[in-house]
Amino acid sequence: MALHARSMHRHCSRDSQQQQQQRIHLRISRQNLRQAASSPHSRSVLAAAAAAAASSDFQPLDSSATTSSSSNASSSSSSGPVDTRKKVVVVGGGWAGFGAAKHLSEQGYAVTLIEAAKNPGGLSGGFRTSSGKVVEAGMKGFWYSYSNIFALLKDLGGAWPLTDWTTSGFWSPKGLTTEAPVFSKLPRLPTLLGQFVHTAPLHWSLPLQDRLTMLPFLLSFVDYDASPEVYERYDKMSARELFRLWGVSERCYQEFLRPTLLVGLFAPPEEISAASMLETLYFYALAHQNDFDVCWPRGSIAETIFTPMVERIQSAGGQVLGGQLVTDLQPGADGRSIAAVVTRDVATGSSTTHEADAVVFAIGITGMQKLVQQCRLLGDRQEFRKVMNLRSIDVIATRLWFDKLVPTRYPANVLSGFETTAGATFFNLNNLQDEYRDAPGSVITADFYGANELLPLTDEEVVARVKSHLEVCERGFKGATVVDSAVLRFPKAVTHFSPGSYASRPFQATSIPNCFLAGDWVKGVSHGANGLSQERAYVTGLTAANLVVDHCGQGSKAVVLDVEPDEPHIAAAKQANQAVRGVLDSLGLKSPLL
Repeated sequence: MALHARSMHRHCSRDSQQQQQQRIHLRISRQNLRQAASSPHSRSVLAAAAAAAASSDFQPLDSSATTSSSSNASSSSSSGPVDTRKKVVVVGGGWAGFGAAKHLSEQGYAVTLIEAAKNPGGLSGGFRTSSGKVVEAGMKGFWYSYSNIFALLKDLGGAWPLTDWTTSGFWSPKGLTTEAPVFSKLPRLPTLLGQFVHTAPLHWSLPLQDRLTMLPFLLSFVDYDASPEVYERYDKMSARELFRLWGVSERCYQEFLRPTLLVGLFAPPEEISAASMLETLYFYALAHQNDFDVCWPRGSIAETIFTPMVERIQSAGGQVLGGQLVTDLQPGADGRSIAAVVTRDVATGSSTTHEADAVVFAIGITGMQKLVQQCRLLGDRQEFRKVMNLRSIDVIATRLWFDKLVPTRYPANVLSGFETTAGATFFNLNNLQDEYRDAPGSVITADFYGANELLPLTDEEVVARVKSHLEVCERGFKGATVVDSAVLRFPKAVTHFSPGSYASRPFQATSIPNCFLAGDWVKGVSHGANGLSQERAYVTGLTAANLVVDHCGQGSKAVVLDVEPDEPHIAAAKQANQAVRGVLDSLGLKSPLL
């Protein structure tokens, strides 16, 4: 089963990536914004957001939710009553950062969450134009196995912010390839059997004989994590190499597996770690029949999820500071720990020193690489220097408003083969989001992953590309006119799980005793959520908070819900495989798998 558009949602995931946001280009195709921005190609998202916020035409979704450090930061030079609480600085305002900050503030810590963007939510944040139109960084999906995020949403209260589970269509330039049903509304069968039985009657352009060539490849799922050594062997191999090893047909690869990974892990299979591919497919589609079911936000994530989290943090005595860049880390008296985090306000240029008993970095790879280069306390350590070996992926998010309604067969859609190196998705917001249900024209959000070749295009060229792709899938768009549009560029925005990258990924606990990491790219997390995933990012925020609780000796640990256990036949197959590997190893023989 494909992983339609998961990651942008993970993924969309994705954490705030504080320093990285300096390099994210925000380009809005509305004419009034073009006039206000003299050089959109060279501006960072922060500069663009600042320019937009200064205009009456474009505002953060909730600029009142965050405050400026100049008046609210916990600083070594501030006056007033002394705060005797343990101080924690969380850098990064995405799922990981908010997960850590919310729990720690509720445990009595003096939490300061530092976010580069003005509005909360990191790559899940967004803006609203003066006419009330929402522009966000791609569509975010919430999968069946997102237990911890669903528990968070229940805790936040209010109206449920997500849709019901939806169907999805998979398209090529030749037309519909296949579709994904809502598995949880069908009789539950043992995994793999259930996915096959329930999708067999559906439309498939891929012949059955080609689909069956995937069967031998499925053995990899019981083997890749048999031991740390086996996992690293799979990690050093590309997904493309593994498909070839198992004899997957070229047509199955080109029409199904390759496009699936382009939208699932944002890169072509030859550039993806086989281990990361396997654990991601297992988490999102194969561990249980229902795991591939997905629902979508009924409105802006920033407004319905992150703003309530900001309010929870503030009500617990914490603070969320937007528009702040980390410029330095001050070492403690022991020379090993972090005593304070120094930030600069992007609007005023003023600096603030935030004292810290513990620090959580909940930023992405690009942001962490910036900090490693500018902060000697990090750059002196090999575990942080290894981060410089890691890579990130470019994303483009678009939103188009049309002059008339064009019905689509599916609310969520995956596009394969429309771009040579990029994966793409599109969503009909009239079917998914409350504010567009009665709109006079179609509202479509479309996203490109692995979009490095598309970044140089003009807004008009990107919009024209989206419209031409829509016309192939739904012919009604040929008679529709784009009346408004937005194009957002995010260079090096999300994690690239490239072959061999596991060795350079850091653990959450570091050699700096009071410094902890969170985000979908960290390793060693004892949880089944894997790959580009909002759930994984949020879980690492909770586990980072638990590491702070251990270090500081204050408060209770966050409850982390694990994924549903392996089904009996899968667990038995894994145990049998490990036993066979043990015997072969004792005899000095190689496994027939890898």
